[in-house]
Amino acid sequence: MNAPPPERTVRLVLVAPAMNAALREARFDDGSPVEPVSTDPVRLGRSARVLTSPSPRCRGTAELLGLTGAEEVAALAGCAMGRWRGRRLDELVAEEPESVAAWLSDPDAVPHGGESLSSLWARVAAWADALEPGTVWAVAEPDVIRAAVAHALGAPGAAFWRLDVRPLSYVELTGRSGRWNVGIGSRLS
Repeated sequence: MNAPPPERTVRLVLVAPAMNAALREARFDDGSPVEPVSTDPVRLGRSARVLTSPSPRCRGTAELLGLTGAEEVAALAGCAMGRWRGRRLDELVAEEPESVAAWLSDPDAVPHGGESLSSLWARVAAWADALEPGTVWAVAEPDVIRAAVAHALGAPGAAFWRLDVRPLSYVELTGRSGRWNVGIGSRLS
């Protein structure tokens, strides 16, 4: 009996973290844990790899979903927001309107002293394109998911701001030979 041909497609399921205080208050992430939520565990195939952003809300979400043995991956970290970490966007707009406007309109801007959005996009694209064939589940920050979807679609940078990533939602990307497809998902719970 012949063995099946090796799998050449990457199936990447990106899961957004559950709600936490920072998301609820429209603040840049400050490391606060996820809020308790009732959800059924996710059932994975035996060969699926499970990855997570190093943030407490992504690690906590993986635990809530029963995604055990998740490997933390630095490339899945949210954009480093420097001195804006933990700050509310409406406060920043009132205090630093020019800085926020620059950040929203120029992907290379770093008025917060952290990481530029273009650096985030490049990091996420390089990570996704380097994945080995097979199934990967990754609990990742919303901005990482936006960057991955924009990359998969070959969309311009402005598309990043048009992608809404809701808590406990997922999107599936499949790729082969440098080409990605996007499967639009729904809530996990």
